Amino acid sequence: MYEGMGLGWFGMGLSWIVPFIVAYFAFYIFYAQKDKEESARDILDRRYANGEIDDEEYKTKRDALGK
Repeated sequence: MYEGMGLGWFGMGLSWIVPFIVAYFAFYIFYAQKDKEESARDILDRRYANGEIDDEEYKTKRDALGK
């Protein structure tokens, strides 16, 4: 009886599992990159925390962004 490359059930299992693993990592990488994008509020908060802008400028820009 011919069993392909001799892997039998194990080979058939791999042929189903490997594409799912690849798809999982592709989606993970896509969504992980999406989460790393900073919002305008994040950038404003970071600049304020670093002392790049003063209280007045921070409050004005925060209000403009809609808190």
